[in-house]
Amino acid sequence: MIYCVVPQPLEAELFDKLSDYYKDDPNVTVIVDRREGQGGAPGPHPADRDRRRRRAKGTFPPIGPLSGKS
Repeated sequence: MIYCVVPQPLEAELFDKLSDYYKDDPNVTVIVDRREGQGGAPGPHPADRDRRRRRAKGTFPPIGPLSGKS
């Protein structure tokens, strides 16, 4: 499925034209993007604060020199 996304400000100009253009292609659906802003709830999101993987807790043995070819 392919979505042809039309921005809302261009809906009056493009939606009917694109719908007519793709009417015979069952794999294409023309839609209007009605989202406002950047999406999601306002305010900080937990994932935005620190996306890095947390360090494992505990103690670990020291890493010795590598063996084999260098």
